[in-house]
Amino acid sequence: MSRLVLTSELLTRLRKDLLKDENETCAILFGRSVETNKKLSRIVIREALTPPIKLYEERTTVSAQLRPEIVSEVAQRARKTGESITFVHTHPFSLNHFSATDDAGETELSYFLAGRAPHARHAAMLITPEVAIARELGKKNPLRVLGIGPQITFGETGLEKEKDPRYDRQIRAFGALGQQTLKSIRVGIVGLGGTGSVVLQSLLHLGVQDFLLIDPDTIEETNLNRLVGATPEDVGRFKADVAASWGKKLNSTANIETQRDSILKEAVVKLLADTDFVFCCTDSHGSRAVLNQFSYQYLVPCIDMGVAISAQKGLVTDIVGRTQLFAPGLACMVCGNLLDSEEIRRDLLTDFERQMDPYIIGDTEPAPSVISLNSTIASLAVTMFLNTVIGVPGTPRFLNYNAIKGICRPALCTPHPTCIVCSPSGAICRANEWPLPARQD
Repeated sequence: MSRLVLTSELLTRLRKDLLKDENETCAILFGRSVETNKKLSRIVIREALTPPIKLYEERTTVSAQLRPEIVSEVAQRARKTGESITFVHTHPFSLNHFSATDDAGETELSYFLAGRAPHARHAAMLITPEVAIARELGKKNPLRVLGIGPQITFGETGLEKEKDPRYDRQIRAFGALGQQTLKSIRVGIVGLGGTGSVVLQSLLHLGVQDFLLIDPDTIEETNLNRLVGATPEDVGRFKADVAASWGKKLNSTANIETQRDSILKEAVVKLLADTDFVFCCTDSHGSRAVLNQFSYQYLVPCIDMGVAISAQKGLVTDIVGRTQLFAPGLACMVCGNLLDSEEIRRDLLTDFERQMDPYIIGDTEPAPSVISLNSTIASLAVTMFLNTVIGVPGTPRFLNYNAIKGICRPALCTPHPTCIVCSPSGAICRANEWPLPARQD
């Protein structure tokens, strides 16, 4: 299902402000529509306008209509800026679906915008005391409303409850509704190596049914010590294909799509706009930089993880790991000074550019990797996912792990007020309006 996404803070504020009146109330949201493979994947909301009472043509407990001049101004803005417009209204009473009156009004609005702002996809949104639902303007195609933040807010929670007996013990932990939520979301996993394969295995057992797996690499013999599901016969095959193959054996009804290409390419990372949640399981600064900005720019929450083992002369000196959620309200990797600009530059070079670069000499030394440590960090990441998506108790969204000391601690990182990625003046919620730090090839 396509999505209408906004920050959790904005969704909460809209519900509070618009529902405090006994009459129907309107708002207008400005954002960007994003298509993936010529299909609407999401509308990313950046700004909200609440018209004053004087701009209503009509306003009662059962209807609301804005004056033509404000609709005309909104259409002119959309034509000039390329923005997508979402018209919001409330049902202060408990009518949790669009009415026949709504249908007629939307049809008229869609014709009007089609002639003035045809470049973008527009939407209608309904807020009631119980739900927040949306659809494409005049087309009735449903859009799932998601509030993105440290906790994901779902506009509609009245999903059919999961009854599959294989999930009985999980339902006892977080409820049938939580289980159905896991079944209904689409997850992207970038990197199907030592952590990504463990994440996929865990999510399949949890009941997630819809995946996009991205990895350009093939399996080497040295990968076999840590790749879940891989066998010696898989050497030479693409990691994503092998993961999809054994994943289907775990759950034959799961939808598992693969992309055997690099997330460093803009066209590839934008495929993740058609997901609800992403796991970054790569080991390069370049891929992390791309996903860090993509997550805030397109409002796709993402958990990044990493493990580092330091060894000298065969003796381990340090074993550390990190798990961090990228979402509005949380500091990004730029705020935490966790990215190396020189490493990013090198990662984003094409093969030809890398060969010609005088500052790159020889191959990098392979880093140590052990499946038990990868599994520890992957499990922390999946548990953080459960905290964020279905409300399993747990507040940390940034964890540091020290295996030698046996300590896992939440980390404090404050968002920088002018961060180029996660601040209001940066990339957040801009979608296609801003370029990504990725290759164009």
